[in-house]
Amino acid sequence: MTTIADSLANALERQIASGAYKAGDKLPSLRELAQLHNYAKNTVVAAFELLVSRGLVEPRRGSGYFVLARQAAARPAEEDAGSLGRAMDIVWLMREQLKTQPDAVAVGDGFPPVEWLADVRLDKYHPKVVRTGLGALFRYGSRFGYAPLRDHLVRKLADFGIGAEPRQIVLTHGANEAMDIVIRYFVPPGGKVLVDDPGYYPLFGKLKLAGAQMLAVPRLADGPDLEALERLLVAERPRLFFTQSIAHNPTGSDISPAKAFRVLQLAQKHDLLIVENDPLADFKPTSLPRLAALDQLERTIYIGSFSKSFSAALRVGFIACGADLASDLADLKALIHVSSSEYCERTVDVILSEGHYQRHLNRLQTRLGEATRNAIKLFDALDAEVFARSPQSLYVWAALPGVADSLAFAKELLPRKIVMAPGRIFSVDSTQVSRWSRFNVGAMADPRFAKALRTTLRRLGG
Repeated sequence: MTTIADSLANALERQIASGAYKAGDKLPSLRELAQLHNYAKNTVVAAFELLVSRGLVEPRRGSGYFVLARQAAARPAEEDAGSLGRAMDIVWLMREQLKTQPDAVAVGDGFPPVEWLADVRLDKYHPKVVRTGLGALFRYGSRFGYAPLRDHLVRKLADFGIGAEPRQIVLTHGANEAMDIVIRYFVPPGGKVLVDDPGYYPLFGKLKLAGAQMLAVPRLADGPDLEALERLLVAERPRLFFTQSIAHNPTGSDISPAKAFRVLQLAQKHDLLIVENDPLADFKPTSLPRLAALDQLERTIYIGSFSKSFSAALRVGFIACGADLASDLADLKALIHVSSSEYCERTVDVILSEGHYQRHLNRLQTRLGEATRNAIKLFDALDAEVFARSPQSLYVWAALPGVADSLAFAKELLPRKIVMAPGRIFSVDSTQVSRWSRFNVGAMADPRFAKALRTTLRRLGG
């Protein structure tokens, strides 16, 4: 039976094997790990002793535990277990991101603050959902998903300039299942796939699980690096490009109109299919350039979600694409999951049907604009480097002054209950040291963050 100490030791071993901790690096202290995971100190001690027995770390009296130079030959057991092993480092990162610590300031969080969404009272919608068809709620839904919600999405997509019919829309268990279905359909083992770098690390995990070969397209403040994109298209001839045009995760940047047109020209020239993920669409103006709007779903697959603007617990997302492809993807979805949750889809449909929905989005965008301004003001006062200065963005990608390794800096903040998202976890090659971090502007409003940041920067600066 695997103990808690075994699990912690295996997680640390995976990080050592992937390069998150290099030879000579000091591991987090017993107190830090016990506090972070809510473990007993004896459990952490047992985990460290396991790592010592595996020849991965050594204790240094009065200083802590340090990674040995021999770790390159050591790989965790999961690495030999097939494709899941290749994705396990990402799985570990996702587990860490999904942990909730009530007294911690999660400036690395991927979601808006709960209080921003609190006016979407899901409990009050239940009676209306039941009245939309109680009998149907005891059966599987359509392979495409709840038809009235797909009708609503046709109108929502039209607001973005994307023309679509209901038969071109497939509802999914959130945007993550949508990406998973697309990967299963298009990407064979060894298939070459373009991704943003930095980019959405759960996508990297899915592609690793599929055995895909990821090709990194550097993300600039106005969109993909076009020269790098064209070089990869010529040399590697990939089939797919997964990208986020608007409210890019993690950089918070938006693609420029000129660059959007050029990306589509390259896609046409090199027979490239673009998968455009847009999970924060409700937080941004509808007029911003989207590849799917310029292309009208000819060479684009558009993925959306309500997790960020309504509730992640609803798990409702969708795919919009050509009608024939939508039918194939709906069949694949039926094979994997039979159907998505019609109850959740009916709930979203009821919310969209009420006038309160638009007021909620207006409040969200107002709050986001104010939080973004305050976040950038704080970074400017600290003389930090801000990657992109969007007027409203849930994420700010910033490099703090004097911080060469944001992962090491994140460890410094953990004892102060500040949980960050260091840049290397968003890189295709997570072994590369990064000075950048993703900051959630909503979480940054907590005064404990600015205080801890200033104190730690002063201390490290001598």
